[in-house]
Amino acid sequence: MPEGGPEIPHLDKVMHYGYFLGGGIAFTTWVLLKKGYESKITVRYLLPFIVFCVIGALDEYHQTFTPGRSGNDPFDWLADILGALSGIAIANRFHPRLLDFSRG
Repeated sequence: MPEGGPEIPHLDKVMHYGYFLGGGIAFTTWVLLKKGYESKITVRYLLPFIVFCVIGALDEYHQTFTPGRSGNDPFDWLADILGALSGIAIANRFHPRLLDFSRG
């Protein structure tokens, strides 16, 4: 965090959520464009969810080795998962519109 600015409680959780929200939208949209909206629910929801659970856990583990960062925070991981779930839901909800838009 930048020094000298106001202290905003739990800003790191908001940042984790937002980062994984964007990633969830992007990855799920890619999956849907490759596999199609008619694909199984496991491909549309479960695959991205598992991917982001693993990425979030690895990110928390990685932070234990990064100076100035605290790692293995279960609430950061929860924020990651909730952000990813939101992104997955948004991508699945709006995918038909995105597909129509991409076709011109």
